[in-house]
Amino acid sequence: MPDEPVPLARTGPPTVAIGCGVVLGVDAIPVLIEARMLGETSTPRILGSVDQVIREAYHRILSAFVAQGLPVPRGSPVLNFVPADVRKAGSAFDLPMALALAAAGGVLDPSLLEDLVAYGEVTLDGRVRPVAGIVPVTIAAVQRGWRRVLAAPDDARAAALVSGAEPLPVRTLHEAIAGLAARRLRPLPAADGRAALRLAAAREPVADLADVRGHETPKRALVVAAAGRHDLLFVGPPGSGKSAMSRRIVGILPGLDDDESLAVLKVLSAHAAIVDGRLPNLARSGRPFRSPHHTSSAAAVLGGGPEPRPGEVTLAHHGVLFLDELPEFRREVLEGLRQPLEDRCVTIGRARRTVTLPADFLLVAAMNPCPCGHADDPQRPCSCTPGDRRRYLGRVSGPLLDRFDLRIDVPSPPPEAFTVPRDPEWSTQALAARVAAAQDRQRQRNPGGIANGRLDGSELERACAASDAVHAALDRAMRSWHVSARGRTRLLRVARTLADLDERDALDVEDVLLAVRMRGADRA
Repeated sequence: MPDEPVPLARTGPPTVAIGCGVVLGVDAIPVLIEARMLGETSTPRILGSVDQVIREAYHRILSAFVAQGLPVPRGSPVLNFVPADVRKAGSAFDLPMALALAAAGGVLDPSLLEDLVAYGEVTLDGRVRPVAGIVPVTIAAVQRGWRRVLAAPDDARAAALVSGAEPLPVRTLHEAIAGLAARRLRPLPAADGRAALRLAAAREPVADLADVRGHETPKRALVVAAAGRHDLLFVGPPGSGKSAMSRRIVGILPGLDDDESLAVLKVLSAHAAIVDGRLPNLARSGRPFRSPHHTSSAAAVLGGGPEPRPGEVTLAHHGVLFLDELPEFRREVLEGLRQPLEDRCVTIGRARRTVTLPADFLLVAAMNPCPCGHADDPQRPCSCTPGDRRRYLGRVSGPLLDRFDLRIDVPSPPPEAFTVPRDPEWSTQALAARVAAAQDRQRQRNPGGIANGRLDGSELERACAASDAVHAALDRAMRSWHVSARGRTRLLRVARTLADLDERDALDVEDVLLAVRMRGADRA
């Protein structure tokens, strides 16, 4: 006969658990913090691949309990972070650890932690501070089935953008524990993503493109780049207006839709905390504008580090990445741009895991034609030797140059250009309306509503429906200027955008010829 089951008695205090998360790249993995009190001493044991900041959190939390007038949990706590094989770091685990200790120590009913995620830093005086990563952590929590998210007010407002989340804002540890115990915490209503990003955007006035005098061709190229999401390169001497025009492109870009808003907020939240409702490097449209210095490392621009973090190409997701002095960037940075320009993402491999980061940005770059900057400048002579010019231009490889749809010469404006009255047709407001109308045409026509600059293969051919005359013009361009197959595709994309800006369904030969001139094929 089988042995009779032996009745087992409870051998210790119960284990309580609360949810949180760890950010990897721009996504998050749900983490469960288990807590249990053993013995009478106060020496904590913290398990599960945690860093020194998390080990120090126990003493910050005890100080916060005392400062807030809360009963201090008694006993020797054991805190276990699950899964144990994923490294956890940072101060975002302070708040869930504090609540887990309160429940394990009898200060808080453990049942109140069910279906609850907490995320935030706790100061010595008990204030709850916002931390980076609230949006990806909230998304991961909702997918796991954890709906309630306890966080600082700024983080709670960002978490309200996630469908299905119930953010509970708290300012102090006392407010969190007392509010949970009395069941008086109320979730914030669902927020509109675009409105939240507009509030988080910079408040500086938008520079008007009409303030840049002359330069009709470069400004038209800027409009084409914004309307069809075509990568753009300006080449010209110092002071010709390359940077001034490039920085104004965010003013003519349409605002983000809800999906793009959440994607942008997810990336920026993973990178930095939202403090006082502000996020860095956002235009009024909510689109990011990133402009790294040319001394930036490959990891800073492309992403990387021991635990892969987003770089500038990811922080510019759904926005603009502006690279001034393009040839001065490191070779590995320039060559590393080729993958995100084609795949619209960056894959970073490490020994423990591989992370894929989004990188769908509009690239705008500027460079001088030579080291001194005055080659082909009628106003100042060039002091560079032919060898200097070749070496300088050779820093930007042919394959990278080939990925720019638009390559525009920007000459120095003549003195009389500055006395010409402002042309309202080149104002940012007027151009933004043209760009928005062109993008509406693309959304209605292109599969999935994607921009012309992202069309390829049969989708591009269907969108263009080019006539025999247009195909003949493309063939002549390929033969006359040695345009590659990739170059032909890019010419067709630009021609399609030119027709959309003119509100025409059919392409004509003039669109192709202008696309050739804007690509700089004749100069090459």
